[in-house]
Amino acid sequence: MNLVISPFTLDAYENVMTLWKESDGIGLSRADSKENIRFYLERNSNMSLVAKDANGALVGAVLCGHDGRRGYIHHLAVRSDCRRQGIGRRLVEEVLSRLQAVGIQKCHLFIINDNVSGIEFWKSLGWTPRTDIGVISKDIF
Repeated sequence: MNLVISPFTLDAYENVMTLWKESDGIGLSRADSKENIRFYLERNSNMSLVAKDANGALVGAVLCGHDGRRGYIHHLAVRSDCRRQGIGRRLVEEVLSRLQAVGIQKCHLFIINDNVSGIEFWKSLGWTPRTDIGVISKDIF
């Protein structure tokens, strides 16, 4: 597939949100509102990406950012009819390259525990599930 990978800009929000909603294993919340994604993209300029086919149709997307120490990947998704063509792998390689270019040496990602196919995908790329840490969350407004 002839693939064009480019920065995720807010003009792609509706198409990306449709992709995320159609993708099993993506957990969406109010943190994914257009305004919150705008803020995330501005704070993490050129880190998040979209992938389009030769016709300009969205086939993949990923959110990526960092806190100055660690990188974070959220919501990697590839359109169901385009999976197993290396699109997810290419998006991951590109965001890791961008993180490395700004001095980030380690990256974490969040994945829903019962997302078996997602966990297998990440393991196939050499990622190691952590069982020694957990996530504790609190809504602050």
